[in-house]
Amino acid sequence: MKFLFDENLSPKLAVNLNDVFPDSKHVDRIGLGGESDNVVWEYAKANGYVLISKDSDFYDKSALFGHPPKVIWIRRGNCSNKTIELILRNKVDAIQSFNNDAELSFMQIL
Repeated sequence: MKFLFDENLSPKLAVNLNDVFPDSKHVDRIGLGGESDNVVWEYAKANGYVLISKDSDFYDKSALFGHPPKVIWIRRGNCSNKTIELILRNKVDAIQSFNNDAELSFMQIL
């Protein structure tokens, strides 16, 4: 499973989490920084990414259109990159279960 991190998350997360989520990318690092949500959505869909974001835009699209791509919405206010990294590391099993469930389109992480 590989993540595509939205602009509202640090590009460092893709690097720091490479050991548990290999081949993950950040939109800025693949030339999608500043692109519309539709462009990012279609890229993730075409390339087998799970979208991960801190805002509700992709969650809303997922609720309307289903998957692919699957979406993880991190519902945390201001927090450090390290905190987000630790949250994702602590949820690896739950995230893998979510990704393997054919019925689920989105996951919220509080």
